[in-house]
Amino acid sequence: MAGSRGAGRTAAPSVRPEKRRSEPELEPEPEPEPPLLCTSPLSHSTGSDSGVSDSEESVFSGLEDSGSDSSEDDDEGDEEGEDGALDDEGHSGIKKTTEEQVQASTPCPRTEMASARIGDEYAEDSSDEEDIRNTVGNVPLEWYDDFPHVGYDLDGRRIYKPLRTRDELDQFLDKMDDPDYWRTVQDPMTGRDLRLTDEQVALVRRLQSGQFGDVGFNPYEPAVDFFSGDVMIHPVTNRPADKRSFIPSLVEKEKVSRMVHAIKMGWIQPRRPRDPTPSFYDLWAQEDPNAVLGRHKMHVPAPKLALPGHAESYNPPPEYLLSEEERLAWEQQEPGERKLSFLPRKFPSLRAVPAYGRFIQERFERCLDLYLCPRQRKMRVYRGHSDLVRCLSVSPGGQWLVSGSDDGSLRLWEVATARCVRTVPVGGVVKSVAWNPSPAVCLVAAAVEDSVLLLNPALGDRLVAGSTDQLLSAFVPPEEPPLQPARWLEASEEERQVGLRLRICHGKPVTQVTWHGRGDYLAVVLATQGHTQVLIHQLSRRRSQSPFRRSHGQVQRVAFHPARPFLLVASQRSVRLYHLLRQELTKKLMPNCKWVSSLAVHPAGDNVICGSYDSKLVWFDLDLSTKPYRMLRHHKKALRAVAFHPRYPLFASGSDDGSVIVCHGMVYNDLLQNPLLVPVKVLKGHVLTRDLGVLDVIFHPTQPWVFSSGADGTVRLFT
Repeated sequence: MAGSRGAGRTAAPSVRPEKRRSEPELEPEPEPEPPLLCTSPLSHSTGSDSGVSDSEESVFSGLEDSGSDSSEDDDEGDEEGEDGALDDEGHSGIKKTTEEQVQASTPCPRTEMASARIGDEYAEDSSDEEDIRNTVGNVPLEWYDDFPHVGYDLDGRRIYKPLRTRDELDQFLDKMDDPDYWRTVQDPMTGRDLRLTDEQVALVRRLQSGQFGDVGFNPYEPAVDFFSGDVMIHPVTNRPADKRSFIPSLVEKEKVSRMVHAIKMGWIQPRRPRDPTPSFYDLWAQEDPNAVLGRHKMHVPAPKLALPGHAESYNPPPEYLLSEEERLAWEQQEPGERKLSFLPRKFPSLRAVPAYGRFIQERFERCLDLYLCPRQRKMRVYRGHSDLVRCLSVSPGGQWLVSGSDDGSLRLWEVATARCVRTVPVGGVVKSVAWNPSPAVCLVAAAVEDSVLLLNPALGDRLVAGSTDQLLSAFVPPEEPPLQPARWLEASEEERQVGLRLRICHGKPVTQVTWHGRGDYLAVVLATQGHTQVLIHQLSRRRSQSPFRRSHGQVQRVAFHPARPFLLVASQRSVRLYHLLRQELTKKLMPNCKWVSSLAVHPAGDNVICGSYDSKLVWFDLDLSTKPYRMLRHHKKALRAVAFHPRYPLFASGSDDGSVIVCHGMVYNDLLQNPLLVPVKVLKGHVLTRDLGVLDVIFHPTQPWVFSSGADGTVRLFT
């Protein structure tokens, strides 16, 4: 066994020198490789082997410092992977040969073999890689971040990373001391620092500036004119013409036949010559009845400018000049109430007259008058009541208007003509009136003393009026009438002749009546103390109920939410929002007013306005806060009524000063954008009577018109 082992030990060295002799023939001038490429068995030895010289240790000291703790395990693994039959003697023989090569300053034999193999790969492979000593291939180099090596060489040995023990301070010093630091980059394949040459730096700069990499490349080469403009004797090609070039096309023939058929049938019309006459016309000219504007029977001509008088002279007579008291009185007046829009002044000469300060403003207002002047007169005054008119209501279609007065009558008007269609005597003061909002029901509710009267005016569609009577007569009373806070009474024959159908008696004076959006429920406010101030009636079942168990003050107004099951109750100092299904208080709005007089809900349901007797109008944003979003003080006296327009972004308020102020209130769909409130117009026309002015305000359901009722016994329509 010993002899066989000895023979085995001497056999390996006898074969390997032959391989080393053939290597110089493959590459006669091998380039010296860095110490990183030397194999690890040459740089490590066991503890019993002391044949490594000082020069060998200095050459491979970089690999020992690069950080492999288990050098013996790596050596054993590498030796087993290369040749499992090598023993100690064979290993020592390889070391002796390597030691001689190192002492002779010759390249490593494994490096020579790698160079020979590199030469073979270049001969067989067409790869254009710059450095293929690292044979990891397309494996991401991030996988080697946690390992001491960066890849493997051609022999399968690990290529260790260079030792990186320099901190940021050392890097900064190198940056300051080394003039070539800016052109030094790290090779990701080997981990070494490479210095870019001048040619490489120029290439990088050209690529960064969007130029071509090749310096000699010219992107603007002169175009080669293959076909000259000169007429040649011989053609470019002698290819004979196709047969289809002189035979009529069947496809085109079919298209032409279809177009001819369309022209015969009149589907294709020839183009008519355009009329050269201009398409505009004189808007202010006197048109004949057959003209386009002849349909407007009440056409309003363009307003003309007033001619200047003596007061506008630069040297007016002394009687036209205002005294100091008259000037102060003129400044305190409203701009619309002044007789003159300017103060007369006297100048010694025309040269001393300065430029008119309001010239541009007056020219702009004149353009607005010409552009926005209504072409049809819509102002209406509804006269007929002998006492103050307290309440108004418009039908859902906007054709009819109902008004209640202190003269003990209800009047039904036609909106377009201001004609009183019917007068219904009710025998008492009408405090509130409301038209049913459902278009399928023709019904009006009026609060008279301690009762709510339900009337069928029988206006408009007769089918709707007939279906309303059938709906009311189809009710079957229960055998045992339930206990209710109100009594439902049928109208007598005489009362039915004037339109009365039902009477709801409460025993206490009724101050307000309002309908739910669907038209089946109506809420009333009673002038009494306790929790029965607000009652809700159901028309289809003729039932009444008191929704509250206790009182929170004197109730002034109530209103239904247009989309949700909410009921808004306004007392003197607060507005409460109740959820009818959950039967709980949702919000409590604090208007900061002494006495709330009126209430209105925006058609979208997220905003509420309140009027008060201390001449304040308060806007609430329910999504924002329970405190007022904006408080307007445009009126000088108590507010009696406020109203929102169902379609347009408008709201109006009526006051005892005899004016109606219309404001623009835009509510945006974006919850992050606050409402926009802008006053638009002050409407005046009512005469103050008993220190009372406008008592009620309501908008037309479809048009931008506003109705107002006043203490002078008239109803006015403003456009």
